[in-house]
Amino acid sequence: MKVLGINGSPRRDGNTAILIRTIFKELNAQGIDTELIQLSEVAIDGCVACGGCTKAQNERCVKTNDDFNNCFSKMVAADGIILGSPVYSAGVTSQIKALIDRASIVLATNRGLFKYKVGAAVVSARRGGAISAVDTLHHFLHSKEMFLVGSTYWNMAYGREIGEVENDMEGMSNMKNIGENMAWLLKKIHS
Repeated sequence: MKVLGINGSPRRDGNTAILIRTIFKELNAQGIDTELIQLSEVAIDGCVACGGCTKAQNERCVKTNDDFNNCFSKMVAADGIILGSPVYSAGVTSQIKALIDRASIVLATNRGLFKYKVGAAVVSARRGGAISAVDTLHHFLHSKEMFLVGSTYWNMAYGREIGEVENDMEGMSNMKNIGENMAWLLKKIHS
């Protein structure tokens, strides 16, 4: 089994990556492979609503001048997906929004590619807007027929500067719990 984590932060190895890696630690301890894509290192343009993927129906976007199709194929191949974003203007970053917008259109014309996968959304926040960001990511996962993993509280942790989320004990405890819950669900589905 494999879980793909996607760090939607424009900052490499920032707070959002710390949250995803905390979940990965629990998954790895239970024998589940993980991979992290940091959107700060790839280029994904927004959807231009050309309709090409609707015509092609080949599980890809017709735009090939960026890294979307590579990321998307890894999402399709994974058993579980973790989407992470810091809060920007009470929402998700433009980087992860571009990814989920384009994925949504490709998935609409190639139904079932994410069906029965396990998904989780995590958010790092300085102060406010975290619920809106979590909702955006959850809406994407849920509307693609995925099973959502929760924890004992909202899937978020607080901190602004890199590493500050580690001071949010409740938030970090939630990330550990998400990893445990995700591993349990993946094992149930694949047993």
